Amino acid sequence: MGLQEEFEEHAEKVKKLPENTTNENKLILYGLFKQATVGPVNTSRPGIFNMRDRAKWDAWKAVEVKSKDEAMSDYITKVKQLLEEAAAAASA
Repeated sequence: MGLQEEFEEHAEKVKKLPENTTNENKLILYGLFKQATVGPVNTSRPGIFNMRDRAKWDAWKAVEVKSKDEAMSDYITKVKQLLEEAAAAASA
């Protein structure tokens, strides 16, 4: 399986993360996903009163130096980590 296929597979698996996944982890995943699929940030930063979109933009901006392949690989690793943590918590 190639990197692109594995990335797409994990983009589906991310939907199975538990509701209690932290916003910090969700933002990390968002930034990596956008970097892998769009590339570097191509919009201006949302205004201060739009905190949700501003946080998402900041998460994307934080990883803009990564290549598409690096972002895909990091995304896959993070999804695996979160799924393993969720499985461990469920069996505890």
